[in-house]
Amino acid sequence: MSSTPDPLLVLQQAIKSQTPITYSRDSEPCPSLLSGTHLVISPGYSFQKSTPTRYQKPGTSSNDPSSNPQDFFSIEAVYLAWLLRDAPGAEYMKQARESGLAVGFVSVTERKSVVDWLEGKIPDHERIVPLVVESTTPPGSPQRSGATAALPSIPGAGLTETTISPSKRRYVSDAQDVEVVKKIKQNEVELRDRNTVLRGTKANNFSAIRTAYTEKLKKLRDNKPGAPVPSVASSSDPKAALKKSRTMYPIIMISSSPTALITMHNVKRFLSESIFEPSQEARARAAADGNTRPEDLIPIYRKRTHIDPSGRETETQARYFVVDSVEALGKFGADAWDRVVCVMTTGQAWQFRPYKWNEPRQLFHHVKGIYVSWSNDPPNTKIKDWNVTELKIDPHRRHVDKSVVAHFWKTLDTWTMSNKPWLMKA
Repeated sequence: MSSTPDPLLVLQQAIKSQTPITYSRDSEPCPSLLSGTHLVISPGYSFQKSTPTRYQKPGTSSNDPSSNPQDFFSIEAVYLAWLLRDAPGAEYMKQARESGLAVGFVSVTERKSVVDWLEGKIPDHERIVPLVVESTTPPGSPQRSGATAALPSIPGAGLTETTISPSKRRYVSDAQDVEVVKKIKQNEVELRDRNTVLRGTKANNFSAIRTAYTEKLKKLRDNKPGAPVPSVASSSDPKAALKKSRTMYPIIMISSSPTALITMHNVKRFLSESIFEPSQEARARAAADGNTRPEDLIPIYRKRTHIDPSGRETETQARYFVVDSVEALGKFGADAWDRVVCVMTTGQAWQFRPYKWNEPRQLFHHVKGIYVSWSNDPPNTKIKDWNVTELKIDPHRRHVDKSVVAHFWKTLDTWTMSNKPWLMKA
């Protein structure tokens, strides 16, 4: 058994048991994490801030923190993610930089999952590599069903051992056996029954239909004898559907990246007034007016002209809502994703991790994808397989903004009418 305590397990057990965590420098207590060089976890544990943990950084493949420490987050970065768990995203990144982590801190999108693992709310984390222990079993001894990595006891911490599955010897198939199995499979007849035929090969989710009819069925059950029973078929009445749709305003999601061209600071002026204003300038202008933080829900109003078959022209005012996070989207209710018609992206896949559909091809099958970039930027190879329309903004010529926004609305209206027509209010 390994006698060296694992920093990540020690930190997790200390957080779960609410053990005090302090800082030191040259074995002397320090008032802050920035001024200290070590994390001190009672009783008797002291780790240098730069000590690598088993928490893998994105885009790395190493499984050994000792040989490739640059591929893993330090214990300071993991502890800071928990310490600032309630801070807003921008404040979290600011304090991380002020604490000396200009790079190498846990991203805002992954902070919640790391905090949940540290507090024991989830049993494991996909990027925390298994703990490797040194075997002390003499050669030739029977192999045990599991190996145990011991962690010295922390008062009140509960369990102090983590069970690790033993490494299995890779099975090498025999070439002759492989050929025999191929011949057997060629003569196999796949049996089908009523359930397999009805289920098909594609998984179907009818939760949206169930949600829509739950309230109607509840009213039917609660109706008193002799009272008029509302007809379920009446839900297909076009007038009733139109009346209901008037509250179903479409939703546009944008990237929360501070480097995005379209942010919550300038999106309203861009889509409503057809004027692109750099995000930094829009933020400074809002701060001068006393608005230090943008709203998390921004309404967008636009006039839409409709010409009926008789040639009569009518003008209506359409309303959209813009959000940049799933937390703000959750304020619209359980069916909020059904109302999302557009996702603006900068080509960074991390934006989609907390979304309902976090794989780009699947996401842009359900919503209209818009890739926003400068007109003089080189082609982005990351989005070549994504079903997105490029929206190019000129860095200098503001008079072309109007045509860019008009192209955006035309593209979005065409997609919405084809895929989610109930969100188009005539």
